[in-house]
Amino acid sequence: MLNLDPKTIGFGGPVALNVGGKLYSTTLETLTKYPDSMLGAMFSGPCPPARADGGGRFFIDRDGKTFRHILNFLRLGRLDLPDGYRELALLRREADFYQIRPLLEEIRRREEEEEEAAPGPRARNAILHVDVERQARLLHFTLKKGPQSYDLCACDVHVYTANVFCTDAGFLRLLGARLAGGEQDEGKEHHMRLRWAPRPPQLPLAEYRKHEFQPLQVLPKGQELGSAGEFLEEILTTALSHSFRLDSIFPDPEDILNSRSLRFVRP
Repeated sequence: MLNLDPKTIGFGGPVALNVGGKLYSTTLETLTKYPDSMLGAMFSGPCPPARADGGGRFFIDRDGKTFRHILNFLRLGRLDLPDGYRELALLRREADFYQIRPLLEEIRRREEEEEEAAPGPRARNAILHVDVERQARLLHFTLKKGPQSYDLCACDVHVYTANVFCTDAGFLRLLGARLAGGEQDEGKEHHMRLRWAPRPPQLPLAEYRKHEFQPLQVLPKGQELGSAGEFLEEILTTALSHSFRLDSIFPDPEDILNSRSLRFVRP
């Protein structure tokens, strides 16, 4: 495994990267500017990039072209994009993977500005439909108690999957920009799929990351959504603030936050 010891590399010294086939050179200080980000953890915590390319560079299997803007944000502290840049959604997905919260907040602000500045009338009549499901996954892991002592432990990890459909593509983009983390599939203009799993307190962070679980947070405050009810409450708040009204609740119309499906309309 490549050596990431700051004493060996040295802060300010060069770090060679291969991101999706694109080659970059930067410093450990730049990469760890936000220690609580995934990128910061890669180069300062227990989960560095697992393999090197043929030239001995750290390899990250992500979009190499887009990484240029992420690296410049880490260097400069601001988001400088060329005029006419049309890949904000891709940049947001990459920033979401690296979990760089200040960059995600800046991208969200840019997307809101673009939406407001878009020519022509904004979509008024719209339908919003949200389904969320929970699956409990029993996870076994070992917990070190002493130099040669380990306990076999187990806990349930709740994995949530949400499908969001909206006829107003602009609102769906804004909603996606508010939600950071998890696995987001935005392949279709009017549909977004989210998958996330909050970390149980008894599950060590290293085990949580090893299984590639991801939390889901609300920007800009970074509030983590720990249940289906909290997710639906966020959807409800955002939808009502954009002139939607609640049309139907399933299965119990009297219990919104324990429901599995919500439907909104905007007349």
